[in-house]
Amino acid sequence: MSRVQLALRVSDLEGSIAFYSKLFGVEPAKRRPGYANFAIAEPPLKLVLLEGEPGQDTRLDHLGVEVGGTDEVTAATERLKEAGLATFEENDTSCCYALQDKVWVQGPGREPWEVYVVKADADTLGKSAAAESSAACVCGPEAEPDRARAATATAGGNCC
Repeated sequence: MSRVQLALRVSDLEGSIAFYSKLFGVEPAKRRPGYANFAIAEPPLKLVLLEGEPGQDTRLDHLGVEVGGTDEVTAATERLKEAGLATFEENDTSCCYALQDKVWVQGPGREPWEVYVVKADADTLGKSAAAESSAACVCGPEAEPDRARAATATAGGNCC
């Protein structure tokens, strides 16, 4: 099973959860401090809400494709490399309350895209290996505000 992921940074997490619950007719699949995600069957969508700064407009955080297994992440990595795209791989990374394997690429407008698999739940919001090495890519409220710079620095971006 694959589905597109849309991660939004929102200033009013509770209000956004209420709105998207009504819009899609489902409750969040996971809720943690500063974080919620929806596993929407129709249309197939993983909607991630990350708590942002109070008073700021909602903005795109990153995009992704959730896949069913690590083999699909590996296949996507190879396909993207063969297509000449710069990739950034993260395996066994704890991010957005989940243990994940993923590969990042950047769109022409410097929008970060990830292809990822959720392998297990995690107890913390966590941060990606890119964050540890560049102090640039972090999930949640403490995330680097300049996503374009962070994505450029890592050929990837955030996590979730």
